[in-house]
Amino acid sequence: TMEGSRGVMAEIQALVTPTGFGNPRRMSSGIDLNRVILLIAVLEKRARMNLSNADVYVNVAGGLRIDETAVDLGVCAAIATSQADVELPSDMIFIGEVGLGGELRTVNQLEKRLNEAAKLGFKSAIVPQQALKGVKVPDGFAAYGVRTVAEMVNMIRKK
Repeated sequence: TMEGSRGVMAEIQALVTPTGFGNPRRMSSGIDLNRVILLIAVLEKRARMNLSNADVYVNVAGGLRIDETAVDLGVCAAIATSQADVELPSDMIFIGEVGLGGELRTVNQLEKRLNEAAKLGFKSAIVPQQALKGVKVPDGFAAYGVRTVAEMVNMIRKK
């Protein structure tokens, strides 16, 4: 996320677990609950994830409060990895806004975000495909473009 002109890395955590009640619980800390509910709906409809019988808890580690849509892809990745029970490399980041159609949208200052991630030791990023046009990726850093949230979820399932 960006704080003014400075990039700030945030760890997004998710826990997806079978619900013990009729209605699944949705809870979030550090990110707007309504945005999380919207992203869950997009994952169900566009990425064909079955979350209707699961409780979903999302947390931004360290007590940060994020109001920026650039973390949408990170939230979706955290939910998808928790449901699939897989781990992603700890040196990978996710940047991108997710639309209602499941498409990924570019975010402001992507190059600054990638540079800040590289400075902090991250090695790769998943970003919207169209955002990579004209962006200089730092040396030794890999940026992979995806077009939809379903494409990103399929990458996670193959891990």
